[in-house]
Amino acid sequence: MKQSLILFAVVLLMFFVSCNNGSKNIYQDTPKYGTIYISVDESFKPVIEEQIKVYQSSNPDAHIIASYKSEVDCFRDLQKDSTRMIIVARGLKKEESVFFQNKLSFQPQYDFVAYDAVALVVNTKSKDSVYTLAQVKDILTGKKNVTAIMDGNNATSTVKYLQDSILKGSGFGKNVVAAKGSNDVIETIAKTENAIGFVGLSWVGNDYDPQQQANLKKIRLCLLECKTCEEKGLFAKPSQASITYGWYPLPRPLYCIVKENATGLGTGFMNFLSLERGQLIFRRSFLAPAKMNLNKRKTNITEQE
Repeated sequence: MKQSLILFAVVLLMFFVSCNNGSKNIYQDTPKYGTIYISVDESFKPVIEEQIKVYQSSNPDAHIIASYKSEVDCFRDLQKDSTRMIIVARGLKKEESVFFQNKLSFQPQYDFVAYDAVALVVNTKSKDSVYTLAQVKDILTGKKNVTAIMDGNNATSTVKYLQDSILKGSGFGKNVVAAKGSNDVIETIAKTENAIGFVGLSWVGNDYDPQQQANLKKIRLCLLECKTCEEKGLFAKPSQASITYGWYPLPRPLYCIVKENATGLGTGFMNFLSLERGQLIFRRSFLAPAKMNLNKRKTNITEQE
């Protein structure tokens, strides 16, 4: 009997130790408390930095530590235990969903929260700033002798987007070169007359940002042909309005992918981006909110004595 009691106590102790060890793997954060590491596509850096700043100011005990990198590196990070959220330009592919289902026993949740665009920028002294998509393709394939500057190598979402939307199977020409990031693209274009740069609108579209205002004095946004306009020969700059109404031909979504099966800090931040405050920040950053219609409406107010 004594031996049985000792054996029972040992088994019970092992059970509690096992439970305690297992509890360490459970996320301890909430939407308002804790620390989370996220990876963000570098082309979205300006607007996401603003989103994080506002979210943390409202939730002082929440800490979102963001790393900005190429899209392919963001997806690699998502496979690691340390990264629970990524913000990129696409959702999960079927095989990626299957991978996470097998690894985690659940699939990450994802949704798009805004629309960005790939903006074309040139030097202020450049003779050309109006292009058809056929001309852009000629530049990217090297048929036209213009240096094309990307925000990185073939791992970036900008490069992948251009491959899918414009090249459609064709390869880049030898005139296509990589910068160290979006800011480097802007700085290089500001110094190079016969070149064209490709960056996310988040870097060049915010009229309220002092740095972007300064950059726009050194570069120009290009106009691209409108493929959806009834009237032919119309061109549009990348902007909130041209994305919203489908005039600008190179829009792209901004996706959140969260690897949580409970309501943690990642889920809280994704919900924030999807709801009114987050959507207003996208709007103020001159991107197109995907979840809420925030159009201004004129009203007539008559004062009564």
